[in-house]
Amino acid sequence: MAQTFGQFFRDYLNEWRIHQNRLVTKVGRCNIEYCNMKYKNWISYLLDIWTTLLEIHWTLLMFFFVASFILSWFVFALFWYWVGGTNGDLWWQNPAANHSSCVTNVYDLTTAFLYSLETQSFIAYGTRAITTYCPGAIAIYVFQVILGTVINCFWGGVVMAKVSLPKRRAKAIMFSKMAVICSRQDTLCLKIRVANLRKSLMIGTQIYGKFIKTTTTPEGETVIMDQVNIDFSVETGKDNLFFISPLTLYHVIDQTSPFFEMSVDTLQNQDFELVVFMDSVAEYTSFSCQVRTSYIPKEIKWGYQFLPIISRTKAGKYRVDFWNFAKVMPMKTPHCATCFHNKKAHHHQSRDGIDNQGFDCDLKQS
Repeated sequence: MAQTFGQFFRDYLNEWRIHQNRLVTKVGRCNIEYCNMKYKNWISYLLDIWTTLLEIHWTLLMFFFVASFILSWFVFALFWYWVGGTNGDLWWQNPAANHSSCVTNVYDLTTAFLYSLETQSFIAYGTRAITTYCPGAIAIYVFQVILGTVINCFWGGVVMAKVSLPKRRAKAIMFSKMAVICSRQDTLCLKIRVANLRKSLMIGTQIYGKFIKTTTTPEGETVIMDQVNIDFSVETGKDNLFFISPLTLYHVIDQTSPFFEMSVDTLQNQDFELVVFMDSVAEYTSFSCQVRTSYIPKEIKWGYQFLPIISRTKAGKYRVDFWNFAKVMPMKTPHCATCFHNKKAHHHQSRDGIDNQGFDCDLKQS
C-alpha cells in the first residue's frame, strides 16, 4: 500500500513538473510569466477596461459587478443626504410640521441610501418620493437615472460578451493526447487526431503547428523559443477542411522537417515542444476561435498508428466510435526518416498497444 501511494505521488509530481515546464498546456493555456512590468503598463489595462473585464475570472468580475452598484448607490446617498441637510429635512435639524422637504421621508443617511437604491433600480418608492420644491434635487435625480441606465447597459454587455466568448465553443474541439509516427503512402508521417464534438460545423478551418526548441546560433546566441513552422494536411489537402467528423492530421517528415534527424532511439531524449493550432469560425455564431494543444517527446509514439473510428452501420449510416479516438496500435515503421527507403532498415515494433491518458481501455489484438 505504501509503495502504491508513493508511486502515485511520484507520478503526480512528475506530471506537475511537465505541466509547469511546457509552454502551452494540453488545454491550450499559455504557461508564461511576466515580470518587471512598469506601473504605466498596468495603466494600459485600465484604459482598455472592456478587454480586461472579459479576460479576468468570473469571481473577480462578479466582485466588480456588485461593487459598482453598491458604490454608486452609496455615493448618490451622500448627495441625497447633502440635499436634505441644506434644506433642513434631517431629523436632527428638527424641521417644522409644515416644512416642505426636497424628498419626503428622507431624514437620515439610511433613508437616503434606500432612496438612492430605489431611484437607480427603477422600483416603486413607497413612502419616499421627490418633490418639486428643490431644483437641485431634480437635477441629481435626472443624473442618477441616466448613470444607472449606463451602468446596467454596460454590465449587461460585459456579461453577454463573456458568456459568448469563442473559447467556449473551442472546448468542444478535442485533440488526441498522443501523436504517432508511422508510414503512410510511401512517406513517413507524424499523425495527430482532432475531433469536433458538436454537430455544428467549423467553417474555414486552418491547422498548423510550431516546433519550439532552444537553439544556439553560429554566433553563439541562445534562442530560448526558436520556432519552426510545421505544416499539417489531411487527405483532401490543407485548405477548406470538411470538419464534420474526426480528422487525422499528417505532417510529412522530409528533409525540411525538424523531425528528420530524429530516430526512435533519440526521440525521447529530445527537448522540444510541438504546438498545434486550429483556427476556425463557428457556423452558428460566426465567431472566430483558436484551439491550441501541445506535444512533448513523451507524448509522441514512434511506430504506432491510430485505430479506425469511422464505420457504417447496416442501415448505411456513418458512425464515429469515440471509444477508439485516442487508441493506438503498433505497426512496422523504420527507425528513422533517413533509412525510410532502405529495404534493409530494421523496424521498431512493440507487442502491446498503448492507450492515451484518460482512456480506461486495454487494446487486445487478435
